[in-house]
Amino acid sequence: MPVFTALPSDIVAAYRAGAPDAFGNPPERAVSNGNGNPCRHCLCSIPTGAPMLVLAHKPFEGTHPYAEVGPIFLCAEPCARGGGSAEMPPILTTSPDYLIKGYSATDRIVYGTGAVIPTPRISARLDQIFANPDVAYIHIRSARNNCYQARVDRPANPDD
Repeated sequence: MPVFTALPSDIVAAYRAGAPDAFGNPPERAVSNGNGNPCRHCLCSIPTGAPMLVLAHKPFEGTHPYAEVGPIFLCAEPCARGGGSAEMPPILTTSPDYLIKGYSATDRIVYGTGAVIPTPRISARLDQIFANPDVAYIHIRSARNNCYQARVDRPANPDD
């Protein structure tokens, strides 16, 4: 089974400490209105009234034509890192559909993998995409705003 992967804790800690985002700006501080504020670290919605960070994030190393940048939210206070399993993260149950794209080991989109998928069909689509040996990992993004949600990695054991 594919494994959902949240942003690494060291990256999130750096943002919380004021490290610059993908555009060199410090993360903005805001308060969650509880409506569509998914934290990319705990992979849960940020509760109403909780402090949060808003910043531009690039979930790729280096710069290249496929290194998309987009806005994300993070809990401003420490939270436990989510993901690490095949269980669908809570943030991927709040929209009727998501944009899913497979990437190669060189961080290039594997053409034919990108599609807007209804939420109930995400797991099946992940399996279909990972059937292509050229796909190293998958990104899930908002179908409406193109915001990065989470990464999905191949299982450590190919028999899973």
